[in-house]
Amino acid sequence: MPIIKIESISDPGLDVYASLTEAQLRNRLDERNGIFIAESPKVIKVAIEAGYEPLSMLCEERHIAGDAAFVVELFPDITVYTGSREILSKLTGYTLTRGVLCAMRRPCLPSAKELCEGASRVAVIDGVVDTTNIGAIFRSAAALNIDAILLTRTSCDPLNRRAIRVSMGTIFQVRWGWLDDEVKSLREYGLKTVAMALSDNSVSIDDPTLCAEPRLAVVLGTEGDGLPQKTIESCDYVARIPMAHGVDSLNVAAASAVAFWQLRLH
Repeated sequence: MPIIKIESISDPGLDVYASLTEAQLRNRLDERNGIFIAESPKVIKVAIEAGYEPLSMLCEERHIAGDAAFVVELFPDITVYTGSREILSKLTGYTLTRGVLCAMRRPCLPSAKELCEGASRVAVIDGVVDTTNIGAIFRSAAALNIDAILLTRTSCDPLNRRAIRVSMGTIFQVRWGWLDDEVKSLREYGLKTVAMALSDNSVSIDDPTLCAEPRLAVVLGTEGDGLPQKTIESCDYVARIPMAHGVDSLNVAAASAVAFWQLRLH
């Protein structure tokens, strides 16, 4: 196991942890060779158990034989960069609260068709850009048995470091990929679609017809404006969550949890 003691933040190999942006990590050389950063031993363990490949690790020295020992045991040839908490904070720009970062290889993602095959409940994320919301939606999807998640290209990358952390690693446990066609294209794969939106023709989310659908895609829109009108009109159903005390809507992450639970296959 190569262990490299960091003496300077300009040491070779550290660019993935310091100087490269999320977009640069994602597209390094080409997207097939992209990298993402997982933070904390618990999240890294979930990723490895899901089949993700670690490339290198950055941690305080005490974690090499401690919280991060399982990575070294499973991947004895992995390069480990280590240093004091102070120099690591200077390198990354923040204090490593869990003490361990791991650079991992991005997976080859399944197509929308592959994700929809055999799925009874699919979530579609359209234009959600907040990393915290993305992480929270994935966590709810994992907990409430959503089979797959599709994201439009205008949405935040789920393998963003903060999104991964907020999801508690559940991003690695739910199958996901990008939706490059319109939402209505999901009908080709045998799915009915329900737009979560406030509109005149919306039905309550507890409408028996919705819950009885054997295969359903739940479509969620942006934090501010919600779903585009064109998308709403193209869906088979439009549903709303009944509100009280004059509240007009929930945060998209909270709304997703309510929708996933209520619209589960009964």
